Parts: sequence; C-alpha cells; structure tokens
Amino acid sequence: MAAPLEGFLTDEQREMLKTAAAAQSTEALLSPSRLMAEHQIKAPAGERVGIAVRHVRRSHSGKFGRVKKDGGGGKGTWGKLLDTDGDTRIDRNDPNYDSGEEPYQLVGSTVSDPLDEYKRKVASIIDEYFTTGDVDLAASELRELGSTEYHSYFIKRLVSMAMDRHNKEKEMASVLLSALYSDVISSTQIKQGFFMLLESADDLAVDILDTVEILALFVTRAVVDDILPPAFVTRAKKSLQESSKGFQVLQTAEKSYLSAPHHAELVERRWGGTTHVTVEEVKKRISDLLREYAENGDTSEACRCIRQLGVAFFHHEVVKRALVLAMENRAAEPLILKLLKEASEEGLISSSQMVKGFNRLRDSLDDLALDIPSAKSSFESLVEFAVTDNWLDPSFVNPHGDGVVTEAETDVKLKRYKEDIVSIIHEYFLSDDIPELIRSLEDLGSPEYNPIFLKKLITLAMDRKNREKEMASVLLSALHIEIFSTQDIVDGFTLLLESADDTALDILDASNELALFLARAVIDDVLAPLKLEEIGSRLEPNCNGSETVHVAQSLIGARHAGERLLRCWGGGTGWAVEDAKDKIVKLLEEYATGGVVGEACRCIRDLGMPFFNHEVVKKALVMAMEKKNERMLDLLQECYSEGLITTNQMTKGFGRVKDGLDDLALDIPDAEDKFKAYYEHAVVRGWLVPV
Repeated sequence: MAAPLEGFLTDEQREMLKTAAAAQSTEALLSPSRLMAEHQIKAPAGERVGIAVRHVRRSHSGKFGRVKKDGGGGKGTWGKLLDTDGDTRIDRNDPNYDSGEEPYQLVGSTVSDPLDEYKRKVASIIDEYFTTGDVDLAASELRELGSTEYHSYFIKRLVSMAMDRHNKEKEMASVLLSALYSDVISSTQIKQGFFMLLESADDLAVDILDTVEILALFVTRAVVDDILPPAFVTRAKKSLQESSKGFQVLQTAEKSYLSAPHHAELVERRWGGTTHVTVEEVKKRISDLLREYAENGDTSEACRCIRQLGVAFFHHEVVKRALVLAMENRAAEPLILKLLKEASEEGLISSSQMVKGFNRLRDSLDDLALDIPSAKSSFESLVEFAVTDNWLDPSFVNPHGDGVVTEAETDVKLKRYKEDIVSIIHEYFLSDDIPELIRSLEDLGSPEYNPIFLKKLITLAMDRKNREKEMASVLLSALHIEIFSTQDIVDGFTLLLESADDTALDILDASNELALFLARAVIDDVLAPLKLEEIGSRLEPNCNGSETVHVAQSLIGARHAGERLLRCWGGGTGWAVEDAKDKIVKLLEEYATGGVVGEACRCIRDLGMPFFNHEVVKKALVMAMEKKNERMLDLLQECYSEGLITTNQMTKGFGRVKDGLDDLALDIPDAEDKFKAYYEHAVVRGWLVPV
C-alpha cells in the first residue's frame, strides 16, 4: 500500500517523520570510524575505511549524488524530509508574529568585584594621605567609602604600601592607624588586617628584602600604640607555620623589640624625620595640661590646649587620664567633670572618643585598684554622673539594661574564679600537664584575673615541697610565652609582695622563698631586671615586700647566679650549664671552620637556655678577637635578626667581655681596640642600645 500523502499524515506519522529527520541529520555529521564503531561494522583488511553501504543513499534513477551535511537534497537525491520551498522569513507585520522567534545575540558586560573596587579606591586614599599628611581627611574619605567589612584590607594595603617607601611614610601609616582605631576601624579588623599581612609576608619579601624587620616594627608599634593587644603576637604564632616569614616577623617583634628595655621609646623614634609627635610626647602633654587645669580651674584654657594638641583621634587618652586624676585627687573631681562636659558640649571631644576613654579605663580597673583601692566604686559613680548629665552615651552602660556591673557582682565572679583556679592548680601539681592547664585557664575566659592566678599559684607552691615550687616556676615561663603579658606577671608579683606580711604568718620562710621566685623569674626571662624596680616602687618602703625585692636583686647580682637559681628548687636545667658552655664552644668552633649560619642558630636554639645566650655572645666575641674571624659577627647578626638573642642578652654578653678586657689583653694585645670596633658595629646594626 502506497504511503499516505504528506498533506494527509496522522499525528503519529508526523512524529515518526520528525524523529527520522533528526536521526538522518545526526548520522550525517558522524565520522566514518565512529559510525563503524557504533554499528559494529568491520572494514575488510587492507582496504581503506569508508562510509558503510547501509548509510549511502541512492536515487531512483540510479545516479549517485553526494548527501548534504544537514540532510538536505543534492542533485539526484530525495531532498529534506518535510522540506518546503523558499526561505523562511519572519514578517513583523504578520498577525501571528511572535517576538520570541527573532534571532538574539548575547551582549557581554563587565561584572565588577566590590572588593576590587574597594582596593582601588583605598589605594587612591592612601596615596593622597602620603602626599597631604591630612589624617582627618583620610578618615573622612574612608568613612564615606563605606564597605566596613573590607577595612581589614585597608590595613594590609596601607602597611604594605608604606613598607616600600621612606621612613616618613612608615611613621605616617602608624599615626593613621592610631587615628582610625575604634572610630573608623574596629579592633577586630585591626587584628585581621595585621594577620593578613603576616600571611602574605612571604610574597612581600619577594619585592621588599627587609620585610621581616619592617613588618616586625609595624607590629611592635601597633602594640606600643595600644591598637594591638600584646597577646596578639602569641596567638598569631599558633596559626602560622614556623617556616613562614610571618612567624619570623612575630619572633623578631617579640624577642628583639617587645622584650627590650625602653622598647616603646626606641620603636616610636625608629622612623625619624616625621612631622608628627610621638604618642609618649602627646601623653606627657595631656598629663601636664590636666595637672595645670586642676590647679587653676580655667576650663576655657584647658579646652584651648586640648584643641592645640591637634590629635582628635587621641582624645580618648584625655578622657582616660582626666578620670584617673579625678580618682586620685577627689578635690579635683568637680573640675574634671566640668571640663569633660564642656569639651563634649563644644564638640571638642566626640561621643565615640568619650566612650572609648571610659572603656579603656574600665579595662584597666584591676591594675588601677592596686594604687587606688576605691577605683571600681569611684568609676561607677563617675559613669552614673556622666550618663545622667548627658555627656556619656547611655550605650556605654550594659546594653541588657542591667547597668554597670556592680562591685558586688564583680566580687561574686572573683570568688568563683578563685575556687576554679585552686582546683586547676591542684590538678597541675598532680599531672604536670601544662597544655591542659592553659586550656583550662582559657576556658575560664577571665584574662583580667591573670595576676590573681599567679599569686595563688606561688602561694600554694610555697606551702608544698620543692617539686611543686619548681613546677610553679616552669609554669610561669610557659604562661608568659602563651597567655600572660609581662604586665600580668608584674601585677601578680606586686599582689604577692603586698600580702607578704600575711603570708609570713603561715609560712615562716616566706620572704626568702618569695625572693627566690622573683629572682628565678628574672633568670627565666619572665621578668626583665628593671621590672623589679617597678615592683619595688609600688610597695611601701621598709615593708616585708620591699625587703624581698632587695633580696631578689642581691641573688641575681651574685656570681654564677643563673646556675644557682636554676637549681634553687633542686630541679631545672641548672646541672647542664657547664655542659652548655662546652657545647657553645664546640658549635662556635665548628661554625668558624666553615659551618652554616642556620645550623649554628639551630644548635643555639636547641640548648634551650635563652637566659644563658649572653655566654654565646661573649665567647663569639672572644673567638672573633683570637682568630680574627669576622664571621662571628655575621652569626650574631643572624641570631639578633631571628630574635634568638635579645638585646638584653646581647648587652649582657658585651658587658662581660668589657669587664674581662684586662685579662684578655694579656693574650690579645689589641683586645680593647677590637672590642670598641665590635661595639660600634653592634650599635650601628641595632643589637645594642647606645648608652
């Protein structure tokens, strides 16, 4: 039966024809080899592979015609299935016209990344700031830019751009960071920005050779300027690989700068040539003008002096110091409150700077209470007065509406803390597990009570055997590295010595044992020797605590103090001191005969006796004199750069050589001349602080 005509196809037949047309079009596009593979057709051996016979179309006339690629008809072929005459055109005047049938064209458009746009704009702000030096303008432009979630990138960009410029721009960058802190950029964003810098230190080092040194100075300056907490250094080190440049930056900041005596003054003046006064100078001016105001009571003059300081970003320091003065001198309190109110109403001190000043004072109340017992109650009354008088934002008070934390609530929290730490310390004495103790302290989440923990630790150890006393000294070293600041240690020992009279009632030899704990802390580099003077200055003269400090200083000044104090509890590494001296000589001799600097530094580090690194300095200098080997100075330079040998230990080593110059001159006639040359070399490279 003949096939039905095209005009009379059923719906089912139409669908079958469409499927056949699609199959023909697809098969026409396939290569011969693919067709053979799909239909399992094999070509005869030795013959050229061609299109299988079953896929060749023939016309009724017997003529062979090549098939078009799209299945259309060529000469002698059937043509397309359902083919129609003429070209298909879309007529916009057709009543059935559908715009969706029009051919369309994809138009490309650039999608901008908000972060890339932010980075481009802040680069312009930073360039302009380096040109004009206008802190207020830079702060205003950054505030107008918005995108506060990206401010950590601003920190990174500002510091990285300054690192590749002169000292003037480095100082300007540090000043701008202090200005933006809290008002424009939060403390969290400051931390994130510096951590991003540390992570990218390896990349920065490709373009800036002294990246480690410069970035270490920026980190130290941020700590000195109170925009980074000291604990940032310790915590960031835990998140970085020891082989990274970022880790080296933190080591250098910690060992070479933060642990050096008078490090604040040194760091603030490191980038000389700036037009800005240092933070310490501003603080001194603020103290002077407040004292003068307390004497003459001239509010207008005081406001004029504050305005002349030209440091609007630093007015929180005015607030903090004014409040402290009001606590110390109750007679001056009405004048201080009047000054702060007028400065607020005039817009001289902004609301955010006022809140920041009160916040900073609240954070330091525990330390302040050592000198002003009524500090907490006084602070509460000042806050209440300021909020009532409408010059302190009510948001400063507890946002949950509970008001400022009362002294009674603080006492409850402190009592619970003391109970918890007693259990933690007892468990430590049993397990000797320092990491577990540190985790327990971090879980308590009360770093403001670290001095109280130190006091309780030593008090409990003093009433036990030498084993626990040694464990307490070892724990102090670990805590100082991990979570305790130097100020925590100083405050803790101050609390101990203030209660020395009471402790002596229960422990007969309390004074001597406290002196040993103090001296051991100095030997272990937990406390700098100058900190003993600071602690002594806080105590009443001729009291038990003051006498204890003098005894500790005598112990430290004695001959072979390091070895003796390390063995004071019958433990420690004191027994290894003589061995350490031999090892130092051997490693220096090996290095002198062609050794590698990195290997020598590793050996020094493996000694595990940082308090004894002055011996490395001494023997290296003597060996350099004897053998005329200047490579020893290269080793000392590397040790200093890595933070392996601190400025304190370097100074002590040079001092010991200087003291023995007369003896050295018997074997080395020009010892004194060489020592002078080495000393000048050390001062120029920053190992020593010139006296």
